Amino acid sequence: MKRKSFDELTFADDGMFQAVMKNPELSAELVERLLGVHVKQVEYPELEKAIEPYYTSRGVRLDVYLKDEDRAIDVELQSYPQKALGKRMRYYQSMVDCDCLMKGQPYTKLRESYILFICKFDPFRDAAKSGYGLPRYTFRNICVENKDVNLDDKTLKVVYNASAYKSVEDPKVRALLRFIQTNEPGEDDFSKRLSEFVARVKENEKFRKEFSDMNLHDFDIMTEAKEEGLVEGRAEGARQKSVENARNALAMNLSAEQAAQITGLPLEQVLELQKELAPTH
Repeated sequence: MKRKSFDELTFADDGMFQAVMKNPELSAELVERLLGVHVKQVEYPELEKAIEPYYTSRGVRLDVYLKDEDRAIDVELQSYPQKALGKRMRYYQSMVDCDCLMKGQPYTKLRESYILFICKFDPFRDAAKSGYGLPRYTFRNICVENKDVNLDDKTLKVVYNASAYKSVEDPKVRALLRFIQTNEPGEDDFSKRLSEFVARVKENEKFRKEFSDMNLHDFDIMTEAKEEGLVEGRAEGARQKSVENARNALAMNLSAEQAAQITGLPLEQVLELQKELAPTH
C-alpha cells in the first residue's frame, strides 16, 4: 500500500478530514446534509475525542464529535474496510452516552445521539460476499413482534456508502458523496468550499509539520495491517514483528498506550521499548 505524500492528501484522508472538520460551520453543514437534522450552534468540534470512562475499560477515539444542548453526534470517515463495523458502532454509541450523562443524572437527561459513518466502500455484504449496493444504511432499534412499538431511545446509526453516490436521489447528498469518493467537487457549492478548505490547510506549515511528525498515514497502514492479519505469522515471528511495529509507532511519536493497543503487546513491554528509544544525554 503506497503511502500518500502530504500534497496528495484529500478530504477523505485521515488527518485532513479532521483538520477540515475543525471548522464548526463545515462540520454542522456536513451533518445537516447527511443526517437531515438541524444542528444548533455547537461547541468547537472536538477532534479525535478520547472517551475513557474506566481505567480497565477500552477507551475510544472519535474522529469528529459535536454536541449541542439537544444532541451528540459522532462522525467517522473510513477509506478502507475494518472488521466488526457493527460492534464498533455499538461501542461508540455506549461511549457517547457515558460522555453525555453526568454521575447522578437521570436517564431522561440523555441527549439524542447519532453515530454517522461515511465509507468509501460498501461495508455490508450478502451471503455471496457481494455488496448490497445501498448508498445509505439506517439503523434504529425496533420491536420485532410489532414495528409500531417505539422504543424511543433517541439513537440513530447511519452508514453511508459513498461508492454508490450515483444512486442517491437527493442532489446535495449525491454531490457530497461524489466529492468524498472522487475528490471532484463539481458544481456543488458545499463541496467546493470543502475542497478550497483542503487547499488552505495544505498551505498551513504548522499542519504540514504535524502531519510529518505524526505520520498519520503510516498509522493507518499499521492499523489496517493488524486488522487484516498481515502481521500474523508463527509465534516467534509474530512477536518480533509486534516489537518492530511498536518501535515504529513510538518513533512516530505515538504514545506507549497507543503503541500497545496497535500491536497487542503488554503496556509494560512497550514502556521498556520507549526507554530504549529515549535519547541519552
